[in-house]
Amino acid sequence: MILEALAHQYQRLIERDEPGLSPYGYSPEKISYAIVLTADGDPVDVQSLLDTSGKKPVPQSMSVPQPEKRTSGIKSNFLWDKTSYVLGVSASSKRTAEEHEAFKAFHAQALAGDTDPGLMALLKFLSKWTPERFASAPFTADMLDTNVIFKLDGERQYLHQRPAAQTVRARLLGPAAEASASASSTQRCLVSGELADVARLHPAIKGVNGAQSSGASIVSFNLEAFNSYGKSQGDNAPVSEQAAFAYTTVLNHLLRRDPHNRQRLSVGDASVVFWAEAQDPEQAQSNEDLLAMLLNPDSKSDEGQEAEKIRHAMEIVAKGCPLAELDPKLDEGTRMFVLGLAPNASRLSIRYWLCDTLGDLVQRLRQHAQDLNLEPSPWKTAPSVWRLTLATAPSRGDPPKAKADDVPPLLAGELMRAILTGGRYPQSLLTNVVMRMRSDGDISGVRAALCKAVLNRDLRLSHSNVPDKEVPVSLDVHSTNSGYLLGRLFAVLEGAQRLALGSQVNATIRDRYYGSASATPALVFPFLLRNTQNHMSRIRKDKPGAAINIERDIQEVIDKLPGEFPKHLGMQDQGRFAIGYYHQAQARFQRADKADATSNGSNDTHKQGGAQ
Repeated sequence: MILEALAHQYQRLIERDEPGLSPYGYSPEKISYAIVLTADGDPVDVQSLLDTSGKKPVPQSMSVPQPEKRTSGIKSNFLWDKTSYVLGVSASSKRTAEEHEAFKAFHAQALAGDTDPGLMALLKFLSKWTPERFASAPFTADMLDTNVIFKLDGERQYLHQRPAAQTVRARLLGPAAEASASASSTQRCLVSGELADVARLHPAIKGVNGAQSSGASIVSFNLEAFNSYGKSQGDNAPVSEQAAFAYTTVLNHLLRRDPHNRQRLSVGDASVVFWAEAQDPEQAQSNEDLLAMLLNPDSKSDEGQEAEKIRHAMEIVAKGCPLAELDPKLDEGTRMFVLGLAPNASRLSIRYWLCDTLGDLVQRLRQHAQDLNLEPSPWKTAPSVWRLTLATAPSRGDPPKAKADDVPPLLAGELMRAILTGGRYPQSLLTNVVMRMRSDGDISGVRAALCKAVLNRDLRLSHSNVPDKEVPVSLDVHSTNSGYLLGRLFAVLEGAQRLALGSQVNATIRDRYYGSASATPALVFPFLLRNTQNHMSRIRKDKPGAAINIERDIQEVIDKLPGEFPKHLGMQDQGRFAIGYYHQAQARFQRADKADATSNGSNDTHKQGGAQ
């Protein structure tokens, strides 16, 4: 199913001449230099093809004949390669002589009898070239181990672009050549259903985070234990050469590292790609852009108009309005595909694979946003999946910051799958977030929102109708849940400490006691309440009005608690503790902001009265 969907996407993109997508037998590769030859095969110039628009020069992506899949063997590419193959020089390879001889022998055989001036010039160059000539102009040391191509002096096109070269390339890809080169057999392709020559090895897939830089495979059989019924390599899962090229080419296209590529994102250790099944390019683009905005809404690729566009789209989706109101080209019935790939040595693991309509995906993403919703909102723009996964990693430094390397990869994959399918969030998500808050004391809005999302989705999918069990969106002064009430109480006590000590406080009770207070309240809260009385005596002297408010808040919470503090809180109640703490702390900040605004307003009134 995955390979079939990718192969169909390749055909759709080829039919509409998608930029950057190569036809059969070709692939985009990083090319650094072009050697200019005379008709007699003499090198007269070396043209740099490096892209210098960035901070440092980088190779240019160019469509060239598809490279050979090399592991430890020596195989030459057609009309281009590394300098160790083309020129017999390298700063790293220890077998340059063998690689250069392979390049010469391959082209001597492939181009034998061809009368094209450009191809004849290459053969003459290879017959006269010696690696010692690299020390002289026009060659430079910067060329070592880069990929190079050729062109004929006075012409704009490169050798691999000449019609004669493309004819030779087609011959090399023909059935006879493939049969002799790889002993491929004719079988029914599992992707297309047609009888065709089976690909013994599939082209490499590049661009997956953490995978080998030379590429990895989804389909491979490189050990005898993987073989069945005496078959070897690709015969175990017959896929035709054309289908193997199609699915790997379009997947490499989707995985390309391009700042304008919005069909690729990272979630944990997985590289995620998605695409729409639509013949109309504009309709496909609109559907893919919407999904990109919903999956990665807090992208910083652009500010201003782009940020406003994302907020508008999120508002339309949150209200449940028809998608056509956002863009007439959006069709809720369009099939969408989402594929998550993770590295696994020389292979790739499928983290998740989803095929569904745009309307269903949007509905699940809308439900995900509702599950996360907290008031007051901890963010200006809804967090992306990647930002949510960072909340599961330890927060270090000031201000607290998490590292991507600390995100549990399996947890990130399970979270993404739950969002896309509408299923339960992984239970390890709640455990992980709660334990992180207890260990590093960073009770952020994102972490509180994750706790709420896990708890409320579990309640909804278990069809529970107990009102008190549902976690509130904003501060609920009527809730009687012990975990939620204790979180509120902890925030009130912390507020009293901050108000009493001000900037003199070195470490708040949250820094010292949050972990134990949220897990074993009976051991901590009696001590905290006694200590708060010391703070209250100071507040009564300096700010008697604030003291009355704090005492009222403490009494209000304690009145709703059972007779004794619980000895232990389970994981779900510890999640509610964090949410109660967040709600009460934010209410304190809002109350302080209103008090400041009122104070400033009265001062302005007195000033105006004095001026009169």
